[in-house]
Amino acid sequence: MEKMMPIGLKVLDCFKIIDETFIHSMLESQLNKIDKKIIVLDDDPTGIQTVHGISVYTDWTFETICQGLGEQNRMFFILTNSRAFTIDETTKVHREIAQNISLGAKKMEKDFLIISRGDSTLRGHYPLETQILRDEVTVATGKVYDGEIIIPFFKEGGRFTIDNIHYVKEGDRLVPTGQTEFAKDKSFGYYSSHLGDFVEEKTQGQYKRQDCIYITLEELRDVRIDEITEKLVKATNFNKIIVNAVDYIDVKVFAIAWASAVLRGKEFIFRGAAAITKVLGGILDKPLLKKEELVVEGYDRGGLIIVGSYVNKTTLQMEELRNCSYPIAFIEFNQHLALQLGGLEKEVKRVIALAEAEIINGRTVTVYTRRERLDLDTDDKDKQLKISVEISEAITRVVEDLTVQPRFIIAKGGITSSDVGTKALRVKRALVMGQIQPGIPVWMTGEESKFPGMPYIIFPGNVGEVSTLRETVESLMG
Repeated sequence: MEKMMPIGLKVLDCFKIIDETFIHSMLESQLNKIDKKIIVLDDDPTGIQTVHGISVYTDWTFETICQGLGEQNRMFFILTNSRAFTIDETTKVHREIAQNISLGAKKMEKDFLIISRGDSTLRGHYPLETQILRDEVTVATGKVYDGEIIIPFFKEGGRFTIDNIHYVKEGDRLVPTGQTEFAKDKSFGYYSSHLGDFVEEKTQGQYKRQDCIYITLEELRDVRIDEITEKLVKATNFNKIIVNAVDYIDVKVFAIAWASAVLRGKEFIFRGAAAITKVLGGILDKPLLKKEELVVEGYDRGGLIIVGSYVNKTTLQMEELRNCSYPIAFIEFNQHLALQLGGLEKEVKRVIALAEAEIINGRTVTVYTRRERLDLDTDDKDKQLKISVEISEAITRVVEDLTVQPRFIIAKGGITSSDVGTKALRVKRALVMGQIQPGIPVWMTGEESKFPGMPYIIFPGNVGEVSTLRETVESLMG
């Protein structure tokens, strides 16, 4: 495997500039010709980090899917949280979802497009999830999928694909993903930064690097829409289509070609990060949310910040939070007590008692997991995932058993924010209000939730600069 080196950020400015107004007009015209409801299956709650005014459902029953299909919006999300699932669990869930989508679409007489929204750093149950979706939908409806479009670009999080190599922004450098901490993930690790190699690695050679279809930045910046369309039209047998992108304009040009191929009868499933949902959903930019939209004036309780993510960026952001301009109480949650019988239960009660006392007195609280990961001495990925889920469930209890409503709630980390939203806050359907910072979305909770009509801030573990968490909290407390 070829050795890849980090590159400087200046490379992002080296590509041809094109007329965005013209491209946007062409894209809208093409999208309006596509009569498909876009169903986004989100493997953790952070996939809504580029959209607003969109529904997020936290179950996938036939009734819920029919409700989503019946909405006026072009798109809706279903939060599966499958990144917290074992292989068996995500297999069962995706079969059920595919069957319910197929039945719901038949009842509602609506065609559909599935986007499997995965992590922009390539972690998750891939290719398992899209393969199951393809197989089950084909059996249920006869729909034949010609290709799978892979597009992990996510500008807000600093994820870029150049010459088929996927990069993560770290400081003033772009680092190939296979050389980052994300590639060393205990459950979803990988070696390859070249997306063709990644496909070959993850499919265990079923799909080869040399057989993938590549959409280059040169083609996109030259607006060679007919040429890109012809590439897509030639896709068969669920072949993989790798899309390079360094800015939203690249995704928009590609989407025009995709729409042209669809209008010629081609069918695709997407595996991508949050950027593709914004573009295909026709979501316009919206200013970042302000304190006045998120905090009730005069409410004198403290806020609550839950930090479960272990990635290095989260740890650095949390340490920077200690420099907040406003007083914050820090309470460590010792997840290593999971190894003791009843240890987590006792820890939950201890932390709740401390947190409630601070919140009632108007002080914001940060509850954070001990920074040393609890990694089991095993190669069993499902066993490691299960202990992570047990810890997340315990952290979730801190919110679930609260007897006082905080001024605001921020949850940091994918599994953590999903469990807090669905289990602790008991949200069944939320409205995406927008973002408080780039890539950091906010739900408005429904009437059925523990705290109805409350903004809930979902802060991904791997997004933002070192100062972003502190700045977010200061904007809410100021």
